[in-house]
Amino acid sequence: MIAELKKTAEAKMQKSLEALKNDLLKIRTGRAHTGLLDHVMVDYYGSPVPVNQVANITLVDARTLGVQPWEKNMVQKVEKAIRDSDLGLNPASQGDLIRVPMPALTEERRKEMIKVVKNEGEGAKVAIRNLRRDANTHLKDALKKGDIPEDDERRAQDDVQKLTDKYIAEVDKMLAAKEAELMQI
Repeated sequence: MIAELKKTAEAKMQKSLEALKNDLLKIRTGRAHTGLLDHVMVDYYGSPVPVNQVANITLVDARTLGVQPWEKNMVQKVEKAIRDSDLGLNPASQGDLIRVPMPALTEERRKEMIKVVKNEGEGAKVAIRNLRRDANTHLKDALKKGDIPEDDERRAQDDVQKLTDKYIAEVDKMLAAKEAELMQI
């Protein structure tokens, strides 16, 4: 029972880490990367689908993405979806290719982005701490029911705390890497 509880807590903490990683990918650093448009949705015959399911996304150069829809009638829809996204991008179509230039980040914009990154990281830390609290609550309930002895409960709580510390350290490492990436010119 204790091993199962710890395994579940660790799996959920890993999911929190993955969610943070995906959120940090959306925060642009001034350099183009194809994953930037992954969460942009396009209206494809009445249903919203990600851009990468209706178009080929490539790197034209370090600061420009090329988006080539597979159907000619999708060019305007894809361009509008990218423009309307919360990424602050201004795509321009050239025939059936949409060029998406990445605007250079100003110092002020970089600092704003770092605040967003820290906020995302704090959200991930809170999620991890909530998972620790839930695991500890389950342990205390099991102790009250008499399912586990007190020593095992205390040991399990220490293990859950070590897991929490490990994942919080991972979050800090990811945040530091993203901040360094944002401050690079």
